[in-house]
Amino acid sequence: MKKISLVFLILFLSIPYFCLTQRNIVTDIFIVKYSEEYQQPLFMYYEVKCPQNGVSRNGMDFKLYEGIITSDDEDYKNNVWDKGHLAPAASFNCDIEMLKKTFTYLNCSLQHQSLNRGPWKELEEFERNLASFYDSVSVEVECHFNVNSQILPTGATVPIGFTKKIQWDGRIECFYFPNNETVKGKNWIEFRIN
Repeated sequence: MKKISLVFLILFLSIPYFCLTQRNIVTDIFIVKYSEEYQQPLFMYYEVKCPQNGVSRNGMDFKLYEGIITSDDEDYKNNVWDKGHLAPAASFNCDIEMLKKTFTYLNCSLQHQSLNRGPWKELEEFERNLASFYDSVSVEVECHFNVNSQILPTGATVPIGFTKKIQWDGRIECFYFPNNETVKGKNWIEFRIN
Protein backbone atom coordinates (compact mmCIF):
# COMPACT_ATOMS: atom_id res chain seq x y z
CA MET A 1 0.00 0.00 0.00
CA LYS A 2 2.86 2.40 0.81
CA LYS A 3 4.37 1.87 -2.66
CA ILE A 4 1.01 2.64 -4.30
CA SER A 5 0.67 5.82 -2.23
CA LEU A 6 4.19 6.93 -3.17
CA VAL A 7 3.53 6.26 -6.88
CA PHE A 8 0.29 8.25 -6.62
CA LEU A 9 2.11 11.16 -4.97
CA ILE A 10 4.82 11.20 -7.63
CA LEU A 11 2.16 11.17 -10.37
CA PHE A 12 0.24 13.91 -8.55
CA LEU A 13 3.36 16.02 -8.32
CA SER A 14 3.65 15.92 -12.12
CA ILE A 15 0.23 17.54 -12.67
CA PRO A 16 0.41 21.30 -13.46
CA TYR A 17 -0.75 23.59 -10.63
CA PHE A 18 -2.39 26.59 -12.25
CA CYS A 19 0.38 26.50 -14.90
CA LEU A 20 2.94 27.87 -12.45
CA THR A 21 6.62 27.16 -12.81
CA GLN A 22 7.20 24.60 -10.11
CA ARG A 23 9.81 22.22 -8.84
CA ASN A 24 9.11 18.76 -7.48
CA ILE A 25 11.61 17.78 -4.82
CA VAL A 26 11.82 14.46 -3.00
CA THR A 27 13.91 14.47 0.18
CA ASP A 28 14.34 11.67 2.67
CA ILE A 29 11.78 13.27 5.02
CA PHE A 30 9.25 14.99 2.73
CA ILE A 31 8.04 15.48 -0.83
CA VAL A 32 7.30 19.04 -1.90
CA LYS A 33 5.86 20.74 -4.96
CA TYR A 34 7.42 24.20 -4.88
CA SER A 35 6.57 27.41 -6.78
CA GLU A 36 9.56 29.62 -7.46
CA GLU A 37 7.14 32.26 -8.73
CA TYR A 38 5.31 32.38 -5.37
CA GLN A 39 8.46 31.52 -3.42
CA GLN A 40 6.25 29.15 -1.46
CA PRO A 41 5.38 25.46 -1.32
CA LEU A 42 2.22 24.40 -3.16
CA PHE A 43 2.02 20.89 -1.75
CA MET A 44 3.82 18.88 0.94
CA TYR A 45 3.71 15.19 1.89
CA TYR A 46 5.35 13.63 4.95
CA GLU A 47 4.99 10.83 7.46
CA VAL A 48 5.38 11.49 11.17
CA LYS A 49 8.67 9.82 12.14
CA CYS A 50 9.33 10.80 15.76
CA PRO A 51 6.19 11.29 17.83
CA GLN A 52 8.05 11.76 21.11
CA ASN A 53 10.01 14.87 22.04
CA GLY A 54 13.70 14.41 21.47
CA VAL A 55 16.34 16.80 20.18
CA SER A 56 16.21 20.53 20.94
CA ARG A 57 15.80 22.92 18.02
CA ASN A 58 17.38 25.84 19.86
CA GLY A 59 19.68 27.87 17.64
CA MET A 60 18.43 26.38 14.37
CA ASP A 61 17.33 28.64 11.55
CA PHE A 62 15.97 28.08 8.07
CA LYS A 63 18.44 27.57 5.22
CA LEU A 64 18.14 28.31 1.53
CA TYR A 65 17.95 25.36 -0.84
CA GLU A 66 20.64 25.47 -3.50
CA GLY A 67 19.36 26.03 -7.03
CA ILE A 68 15.79 26.98 -6.09
CA ILE A 69 14.35 30.46 -5.60
CA THR A 70 12.60 30.39 -2.22
CA SER A 71 11.46 32.85 0.38
CA ASP A 72 14.14 34.01 2.82
CA ASP A 73 14.57 35.86 6.12
CA GLU A 74 13.53 39.20 4.61
CA ASP A 75 10.01 37.93 3.90
CA TYR A 76 9.37 37.36 7.60
CA LYS A 77 10.74 40.59 9.09
CA ASN A 78 8.52 43.13 10.86
CA ASN A 79 5.19 41.59 9.92
CA VAL A 80 2.61 39.04 11.12
CA TRP A 81 4.04 36.16 9.06
CA ASP A 82 5.75 33.29 10.86
CA LYS A 83 8.12 30.79 9.28
CA GLY A 84 5.58 28.00 9.39
CA HIS A 85 6.97 24.49 9.04
CA LEU A 86 4.74 22.41 6.79
CA ALA A 87 6.52 19.20 7.84
CA PRO A 88 6.84 20.02 11.56
CA ALA A 89 10.26 19.96 13.17
CA ALA A 90 8.84 18.18 16.22
CA SER A 91 7.74 15.26 14.01
CA PHE A 92 11.35 14.73 12.88
CA ASN A 93 13.36 15.26 16.05
CA CYS A 94 14.67 11.68 16.24
CA ASP A 95 18.19 13.04 15.94
CA ILE A 96 19.91 16.33 15.21
CA GLU A 97 20.55 15.56 11.52
CA MET A 98 16.93 14.70 10.79
CA LEU A 99 15.73 17.76 12.68
CA LYS A 100 18.07 20.04 10.69
CA LYS A 101 16.53 18.76 7.44
CA THR A 102 13.21 20.38 8.37
CA PHE A 103 14.84 23.82 8.54
CA THR A 104 14.81 24.58 4.83
CA TYR A 105 12.76 27.25 3.07
CA LEU A 106 11.32 24.44 0.92
CA ASN A 107 9.49 23.41 4.09
CA CYS A 108 8.56 26.93 5.16
CA SER A 109 5.41 28.89 4.41
CA LEU A 110 4.24 32.40 5.25
CA GLN A 111 1.76 31.56 8.02
CA HIS A 112 -0.12 34.14 10.02
CA GLN A 113 1.22 34.04 13.58
CA SER A 114 -2.30 33.38 14.95
CA LEU A 115 -2.47 30.22 12.84
CA ASN A 116 1.10 28.97 13.27
CA ARG A 117 1.14 29.44 17.04
CA GLY A 118 -2.47 28.34 17.56
CA PRO A 119 -4.62 25.73 15.82
CA TRP A 120 -1.91 24.67 13.33
CA LYS A 121 0.49 23.87 16.18
CA GLU A 122 -2.27 22.03 18.06
CA LEU A 123 -3.10 19.89 15.01
CA GLU A 124 0.60 19.00 14.66
CA GLU A 125 0.50 17.78 18.28
CA PHE A 126 -2.56 15.67 17.42
CA GLU A 127 -0.63 14.09 14.51
CA ARG A 128 2.24 13.16 16.83
CA ASN A 129 -0.21 11.76 19.37
CA LEU A 130 -1.70 9.54 16.65
CA ALA A 131 1.79 8.37 15.67
CA SER A 132 2.34 7.23 19.26
CA PHE A 133 -0.46 4.68 18.76
CA TYR A 134 -0.39 3.86 15.02
CA ASP A 135 2.46 2.62 12.82
CA SER A 136 1.87 5.05 9.99
CA VAL A 137 0.53 8.59 10.09
CA SER A 138 0.85 10.42 6.78
CA VAL A 139 0.03 14.04 6.10
CA GLU A 140 -0.60 16.07 2.96
CA VAL A 141 -0.67 19.87 3.02
CA GLU A 142 -1.93 22.02 0.18
CA CYS A 143 -1.21 25.75 0.18
CA HIS A 144 -3.92 27.82 -1.49
CA PHE A 145 -3.42 30.98 -3.54
CA ASN A 146 -5.73 33.09 -5.67
CA VAL A 147 -5.72 36.36 -7.63
CA ASN A 148 -6.12 38.29 -4.35
CA SER A 149 -3.14 36.66 -2.63
CA GLN A 150 -0.90 39.27 -1.05
CA ILE A 151 2.52 39.71 -2.65
CA LEU A 152 5.05 41.03 -0.16
CA PRO A 153 7.43 43.86 -1.17
CA THR A 154 10.19 41.20 -1.00
CA GLY A 155 8.46 39.17 -3.75
CA ALA A 156 6.99 36.19 -1.85
CA THR A 157 3.27 35.47 -2.17
CA VAL A 158 1.22 34.81 0.97
CA PRO A 159 -1.09 31.76 0.87
CA ILE A 160 -4.77 32.51 1.54
CA GLY A 161 -5.17 29.22 3.38
CA PHE A 162 -4.05 25.64 3.91
CA THR A 163 -5.72 22.25 3.60
CA LYS A 164 -4.29 19.43 5.67
CA LYS A 165 -5.22 15.77 5.17
CA ILE A 166 -4.15 13.27 7.83
CA GLN A 167 -4.31 9.50 7.19
CA TRP A 168 -3.89 6.71 9.72
CA ASP A 169 -5.27 3.23 10.32
CA GLY A 170 -7.65 3.46 7.34
CA ARG A 171 -9.03 6.81 8.48
CA ILE A 172 -8.78 10.21 6.82
CA GLU A 173 -9.44 13.62 8.39
CA CYS A 174 -9.27 16.88 6.43
CA PHE A 175 -8.99 20.45 7.71
CA TYR A 176 -9.02 23.87 6.07
CA PHE A 177 -7.37 26.85 7.78
CA PRO A 178 -7.67 30.43 6.51
CA ASN A 179 -4.29 32.15 6.76
CA ASN A 180 -5.35 35.16 8.79
CA GLU A 181 -6.09 36.37 12.32
CA THR A 182 -9.68 34.99 12.32
CA VAL A 183 -8.25 31.67 13.57
CA LYS A 184 -7.06 33.23 16.83
CA GLY A 185 -8.45 31.54 19.92
CA LYS A 186 -10.12 28.74 17.96
CA ASN A 187 -9.54 25.03 18.44
CA TRP A 188 -8.07 23.03 15.55
CA ILE A 189 -11.10 20.71 15.45
CA GLU A 190 -13.27 23.67 14.35
CA PHE A 191 -11.47 23.63 11.00
CA ARG A 192 -12.40 20.03 10.15
CA ILE A 193 -14.05 19.82 6.72
CA ASN A 194 -15.07 16.14 6.45
